[in-house]
Amino acid sequence: MIVCIAEKPSVAADIAKVIGATHHHRVGRNAGYYEGNGYQVTWTFGHLCELKYPEDYTPEWKYWSLGRLPMIPQRFGIRVKQDAGIQKQFDTICQLYAAAEEIINCGDAGQEGELIQRWVMQKAGVKCPVKRLWISSMTDEAIREGFAALRTQQQYDSLYAAGLCRAIGDWVLGMNATRLYTLKYGQRGSTPLSIGRVQTPTLALIVRRQAEIEHFKPEPYWVLATIYRKTTFTAVLKEGERGFRSEEEGQRAFAAIQDVPFTVKSVEKKNGTEAPPRLFDLTSLQVACNKKWGYSADKTLQLIQALYEKKVTTYPRVDTTYLSEDIYPKCKTILNGIGRTTYAPLLQPLRGEKLLKRKKVFDTSKVTDHHAIIPTGQAADNLLPEERNVYDLIARRFIAIFYPDCKFATTTVFGQAGDTLFRVSGKEILTPGWRSVFQKEKSEEEAEENENRDEERTLPTFTVGESGPHRPTLQKKLTQAPKPYTEATLLRAMETAGKAVEDEELRDLLKENGIGRPSTRAAIIETLFRRNYITKTRKALFATPTGVELIGLIKEELLKSAELTGLWEKRLREIERKEYEPQTFIEGMKTMIGNIVTEVLNDNSNRHVTAAPNPTDKRKKQAAATADPDRPKAKRIRAGSICPLCGQGKVIKGREAYGCSRWKEGCTFRKPFKA
Repeated sequence: MIVCIAEKPSVAADIAKVIGATHHHRVGRNAGYYEGNGYQVTWTFGHLCELKYPEDYTPEWKYWSLGRLPMIPQRFGIRVKQDAGIQKQFDTICQLYAAAEEIINCGDAGQEGELIQRWVMQKAGVKCPVKRLWISSMTDEAIREGFAALRTQQQYDSLYAAGLCRAIGDWVLGMNATRLYTLKYGQRGSTPLSIGRVQTPTLALIVRRQAEIEHFKPEPYWVLATIYRKTTFTAVLKEGERGFRSEEEGQRAFAAIQDVPFTVKSVEKKNGTEAPPRLFDLTSLQVACNKKWGYSADKTLQLIQALYEKKVTTYPRVDTTYLSEDIYPKCKTILNGIGRTTYAPLLQPLRGEKLLKRKKVFDTSKVTDHHAIIPTGQAADNLLPEERNVYDLIARRFIAIFYPDCKFATTTVFGQAGDTLFRVSGKEILTPGWRSVFQKEKSEEEAEENENRDEERTLPTFTVGESGPHRPTLQKKLTQAPKPYTEATLLRAMETAGKAVEDEELRDLLKENGIGRPSTRAAIIETLFRRNYITKTRKALFATPTGVELIGLIKEELLKSAELTGLWEKRLREIERKEYEPQTFIEGMKTMIGNIVTEVLNDNSNRHVTAAPNPTDKRKKQAAATADPDRPKAKRIRAGSICPLCGQGKVIKGREAYGCSRWKEGCTFRKPFKA
């Protein structure tokens, strides 16, 4: 028998249907899998296994003590999560694995998906051959193609190694640094001061931006302009200068031009083209959704994951905006699929034409495991309103890449009054091209971008040498403080290790050194909210007093520098490409935490965090003492909420316990009512 294992019950159901495993075992000892046509298809609920807790290695590590730091196991081990439903499903998996002739790993095609399944196989003691299903969408066609081209597990050993190094690195730093800083600087009886490999430098970014805003002192400057033929011209000053630094200087310039005519010196007209916006990777999609609708990064991830599982979009956890060249022949079919809906008018100009194939879109060298997020061409019916919003963004981007460039004309007019040179620019759209795909509305992102570029308008016709009266103005302005981070701008900062980069190509180069992975950045931001380290006012993110004090206490740049953390991320990517040894990375993390422990223990400054996190009761404190600092806290169970086990069904209330609405599909979630 061939055993297939997916990451969720819903994914297992889709795979089982395609390969003919139609009998669903729902009850008894054999519950938790499909069977038929020589296959058994089972599932995990995300992570069934996890790295062992400190006390699993030695009882002494259960108790927090500075004298027991650093905690470095000689060999890291894994355990099954302490949950009855998870243990039951794990037992089912072990039963199937024990009799399997071959196993097909159908986990999500990414680093985390590989880690989840490898740990389960390791804990179950798998001895039989293992194949890997690697697909970028959940359509029936993609599943069939994937099973026709199964890969060997060995092809993904480096992917697993990178995921394992990431998990071990997070354990070494999180477990040790959290105890270290809590015991050294925390308030007695307060909640732990959580330190994380990615979490802490992300918090540091917010704290530093907040400090820049708080300490910013606005400086006045004076802008000289003049109105000629109902058009406002602005004085041209030295490069980098916004205006005159003193009012007196501005007044002198104003007086010098007040009674002299304005003369047009030159008129420059240039035609240009603008390519369509790039396709979405996960980060750019999260940025767009935050700017357009205020969706959090986590919410956008949930929505795009739902679209993926509904088979209408491709794999979401990607960090590339490119498509491999083998996707191009399939594009017409995809367009025909989405063209049966409201997008039909947008596709009409493409009918009967050969689809454009841009190098900035189709470049196999820029694609590793997965390509950019695009529609699958499947009917996008029965979508929730918020899912529809996200799908619309993806669909329109995909349609736009096949439209011609936007053609525009830029006119720049220079004029002079006295010795002062003035300038005005205008931009006129000649042929909208791809812009017609987005004509109905202009996004907030585009509106912000337009603030810093020439207004899209047609200027009056000016002739070189013409002259006439004008009306000068001198306006006082103030320099502006940096804007607080939003989730959109914070995601960009995490992507570029804190560097402010607008150019898309340069940003691509910096992704290698970004902090966190696209799939984990949303969770990191949510963790900061849960720890009461940051808060949100409208879209703006601010550090709480606890968050500010925590970063102020940390003197070790290794813990809070986005650039240094970015270098660790680069190493993890190199491990994935077999360019760096995993053991070297792990040994480096061990050395680093040893040095940090020594430095903190030698700190005699008597500094402490005075701003306490959210108050908590005794039971919560006890739980926090043994908890993984970077693991999300369990959500409160309510009827109607999303099932915490399968993530698909809704929580329903029975007579004695809560359960999942998808119990018929195999979800084993059950939580008795509290006494």
